[in-house]
Amino acid sequence: MDQQLLDRLAIRDLVENWAVWRDAGDWERFATVWHEEGWMSATWFQGPARDFMRVSQEGFAKGVRILHFLGGTSIDLAGARAIAQTKMTISQRGLVHDVLCDVVCTGRFCDFLEKRHDRSGLGKWGIVRRQPIYEKDRIDPVDPAATLRLDQTALDALPEGYRHLAYMQELIGYKVKRDMPGLTGAEVEKLYGEGREWLAGTAK
Repeated sequence: MDQQLLDRLAIRDLVENWAVWRDAGDWERFATVWHEEGWMSATWFQGPARDFMRVSQEGFAKGVRILHFLGGTSIDLAGARAIAQTKMTISQRGLVHDVLCDVVCTGRFCDFLEKRHDRSGLGKWGIVRRQPIYEKDRIDPVDPAATLRLDQTALDALPEGYRHLAYMQELIGYKVKRDMPGLTGAEVEKLYGEGREWLAGTAK
């Protein structure tokens, strides 16, 4: 089989395993999708993947449920490096002003990946950096008969692509980053540029 096709299949498998193992709390296998220096960015966390795993476990144990559903993947390959963009939704359930709500955010995972050889000489793909792109979101009461009133001023102050997700996360105590990449704008253009540098081998 063509090596590029094998690499694409391996990357797609890795991306899918990330979502399944993370959401299921399968932390031992979740650790295997990252390279040692892997970096994770999210609305509520930016830091080393090993720290992301730790705080995710802590949140999972407390009942925090942030779940993921994946769609299509576009993969750009350049030798032992790749950029994968995967359509996804992030879903979180929690109390918003005493009303149990679901937030669903649509976007893409942008993964910077590299294939490295282990002691056996076999090549293994892993995530070096994951940066979500937040495109749009919404919030709905779990009980459709419930009445939900948001603070419109506070909501309008949050970034358009993930403002409802950020609204809920800040209410439950998370500090949300305000300049994450969205569907358009300077932040996502900067990310695209960093992806091109990664593929060209000019970025670490």
